[in-house]
Amino acid sequence: MKPRIAVIDSNTLAVMGLKSILQSVMPMAEVDGYGSFIELEANHPEQYVHYFVAMDILLHHRPFFADNLTKTIVTTLSVSNEMNLAPFRTLCVNVPEHQLIKSVLTLAHFAHGKGQHLPPSSLTKEGTTTPLSARELEVLVLIVRGFINKEIADQLNISLTTVITHRKNIMEKLQMRSISALTIYAVMHGYVDINMI
Repeated sequence: MKPRIAVIDSNTLAVMGLKSILQSVMPMAEVDGYGSFIELEANHPEQYVHYFVAMDILLHHRPFFADNLTKTIVTTLSVSNEMNLAPFRTLCVNVPEHQLIKSVLTLAHFAHGKGQHLPPSSLTKEGTTTPLSARELEVLVLIVRGFINKEIADQLNISLTTVITHRKNIMEKLQMRSISALTIYAVMHGYVDINMI
């Protein structure tokens, strides 16, 4: 049976976005979205290994989430809000996309910083094959680490045109259209360490 994660937020777009990210980062988990605490309560909240809950919902239902402290991650809109939420683990969602992806990947990998891991995420998939060539993997790693095309060309001693061709091929082979998706792929397959992005 798949571990289950709940995303609780009255903002439907926020639920859909975080749900999509969590499903990408933790493909072994089933992620459900709820627009209110009442919806969560009606769907057996005890079945979830983690709750990603909006700050306003947490504040209105703090006793429930305090009883489930190790399972609760509070989504906030600013870093300053995080100070009022001790002892809850927080995730600021009002940050650039690459920073949010890194935060979620870090959560999946290190969980609460106490050795407790979120559901298995296949962060490294040893023994799996990749559709990418060795050179494309080198380019992928540099892209994910934040290098621009010119820097990649200089570092690998290849032309700028070749880098652009490799980028295009990587995106096509992996059927991904964003750096965030490439980042998730690279970290989950062990090509890039979370601390290097």
